[in-house]
Amino acid sequence: MEGDLTSLLHSHFYAHQTTLLCDEPKNPCEGDYDLTGSLPIGMSGNSNGSTTGTHLERTENLERQEVIAPATVTEISHLSETVKRLCLKVEDDRFTFKPGQWVDFFIPGVETVGGFSICSSPKTLKDTSTIELAVKYSDHPPALWVHTKCNTGSKVQMRVGGNFFFDPEPGAPSPDLLLVAGGVGINPLYSILQHVGDITSDPQHNYTAKTTLLFSAKNQDELLYKNSLLQISKRHPSIVCKYFTTKPGSDNQRPAAESIQCHHGRISDTSLKEAVSSLDRSQLTCYICGPPPMIKHVTDILHRLNIGDSRIHFEKWW
Repeated sequence: MEGDLTSLLHSHFYAHQTTLLCDEPKNPCEGDYDLTGSLPIGMSGNSNGSTTGTHLERTENLERQEVIAPATVTEISHLSETVKRLCLKVEDDRFTFKPGQWVDFFIPGVETVGGFSICSSPKTLKDTSTIELAVKYSDHPPALWVHTKCNTGSKVQMRVGGNFFFDPEPGAPSPDLLLVAGGVGINPLYSILQHVGDITSDPQHNYTAKTTLLFSAKNQDELLYKNSLLQISKRHPSIVCKYFTTKPGSDNQRPAAESIQCHHGRISDTSLKEAVSSLDRSQLTCYICGPPPMIKHVTDILHRLNIGDSRIHFEKWW
């Protein structure tokens, strides 16, 4: 960002470009960028980051809290055929997070430390002392444990980290937001979008900006949270959600509370141009999460629309 806007935005919401290692084999499909691998194990995407190693090695230079909080799994459900949702009761009042951040996930008896984006809102934590995670099946030990051994009552420990977040101060200027998600890249953006809804409803925040979400997945079954997103959009007309499916013929979708209109194919130049045109370009910040080919595809289009790098924040996964 240039000039006063740069200082203003950086003072109120701090987000680095971040690369995340997914629990899937690297580059499991070519051509379609809406991979739905499990998310995330993270690392810094700046010059201090590593491109190899474990989650803890990849993220050693990123912001982390000191608190390692015990937690108990209270609910387990399926968001899709391959993605499980965990609700965890946090047993330490010092545990807090900002929308978009992830947790180090410590599992008794599992040597590998996981890293998963929080997909619930800070308000939910404040109101119920719980957070939610969504984990795609894979053979990575933490994800495999979630899908094969985790039960209601299972005990874990968690520590919050990550520099990819949106957390404006009450009364601060409200930039319009463009959120772009691929597959389970929706997780941190869903947390951000819920938070936007919460602060839009809170008169103390006086948050009045518009938000547009573009969400791409293989099929409607993999459009996680679609029913909740529909309800958020209904409650808050300033939040618009658009959906894209790249392989609609592979649908084995669960019944939706309401039908949603999906565009077939990738998120295109035209779709991004329309989204940007509907928002205030002078007060626009973009958050993107998905696999590297999608990040490049979307970022290239945003560059052609004269959106500078300083306004584009992303997390990659593979």
